[in-house]
Amino acid sequence: MQLLLVEDDATMRSTLQRSLARRGMAVTALGDGRDALAQWRAQPPDAVVLDLTLPGLDGLQVLQQARAGGLRTPVLLLTARGTVGDRVLGLNAGADDYLPKPFDLDELEARLRALVRRSGDAPAPAAHALLPSGALALGALRCDRDSGAIYVQGEPMDLTPRELALLRALLAQPGRAVPKERLYELVFPGQSEVQYEAIEVVVYRLRKKLAGTGVALMTLRGLGYLLKAQQA
Repeated sequence: MQLLLVEDDATMRSTLQRSLARRGMAVTALGDGRDALAQWRAQPPDAVVLDLTLPGLDGLQVLQQARAGGLRTPVLLLTARGTVGDRVLGLNAGADDYLPKPFDLDELEARLRALVRRSGDAPAPAAHALLPSGALALGALRCDRDSGAIYVQGEPMDLTPRELALLRALLAQPGRAVPKERLYELVFPGQSEVQYEAIEVVVYRLRKKLAGTGVALMTLRGLGYLLKAQQA
């Protein structure tokens, strides 16, 4: 696996580079956002591990510019920012997964290999478009990234807060499976008393509301859920 590691902490960067190299990965490690974006463009890797706090350009800016430039490399965010809002920002900017610090090296490796496997199997999101306003569109759906509102043919969707959180997370990665565990964290933040299976209820209700929008909410057993544009 060719891996681009972008981490501003020199000690952590060198430690991760050595540890991942011992696990069979070819790691290019950088600590500056501008340098990382230039390297990514010049030689796209199989996966990117991206810290949010970087000099030059921060992690979100690097990610946004890479996605705007057509780079589809799977990205795993490393973040010390513990709020759900920061994670949602990363996912909406185009990240495929995130791992809060501190983390276990085995989990980092497992997530990276899963991302690379999924990227090899996932179809290209041809119906996914970035609109000039910064909105995200799929089928008849349009999500305004500034307000967070979701529209169907110009009309706002009638969604509960949980349905909205679920749809935004899925719409940020059209055509890619989002793990059930990550969706649970986004839909029920800090609500450990809520049963894990409750996410299935939200999925069921949202699937019914998506009827007629040209977008299907699909279940991929063992992988999670994804949004897919339906054939006209």
